[in-house]
Amino acid sequence: MPDRDLLFDPFDEVEVRHRNLPHWRQEGKLYFVTWRQADSIPKEKREELRRERETFIKAYGDPATTDLSALLRERYNKLFHERIQRWLDAGSGSCVLRHPVAQQIMRDALHHFNGTRYQLGSFAIAGNHVHVLVAPIPGIELSEVLHSWKSFSANAINRALGRKGTLWQDESYDHLVRSEASLGRIMAYIHAHEDQGGFVERRTL
Repeated sequence: MPDRDLLFDPFDEVEVRHRNLPHWRQEGKLYFVTWRQADSIPKEKREELRRERETFIKAYGDPATTDLSALLRERYNKLFHERIQRWLDAGSGSCVLRHPVAQQIMRDALHHFNGTRYQLGSFAIAGNHVHVLVAPIPGIELSEVLHSWKSFSANAINRALGRKGTLWQDESYDHLVRSEASLGRIMAYIHAHEDQGGFVERRTL
């Protein structure tokens, strides 16, 4: 388990940013991050998700700005985040990360600034998405780390495989790790990608 100082502190200041998804920020903490290929979820499923999310927000409020009950937050997570994970694990889209060259590019990108801009935890590289545990060092924004990973890997993978166009979905999913129990569940989920044919690197923080 990591240093407890890396886990979310409910008594410390939290910044909430909002795009299509809420993004909670607390400096120097550990995040579980997922990003996916732009073609990994079919258009009809994206539309289904958008409509249901709008319905949820009209009924209960936006999780990014509304103090929802624990039950409603769990319901929101199951309706949206967990369902997206199931769709991703189904292996839709071109799945370029199954290519050994693309996978190696992604692995090298994740390691590149480890120890200088962030602490890198366990990660999984599946065919159409990536899961990472990462703790940016104080003064470094998670968004900077993600932009660096995604921009470099997209350009390098497209060049190596002779492909063009957008590789990654623009917005990533990120989640502040709140407890050791939550971290244990996340790590088990990451490690399970080995059984699905993904590349997994088990790391300690």
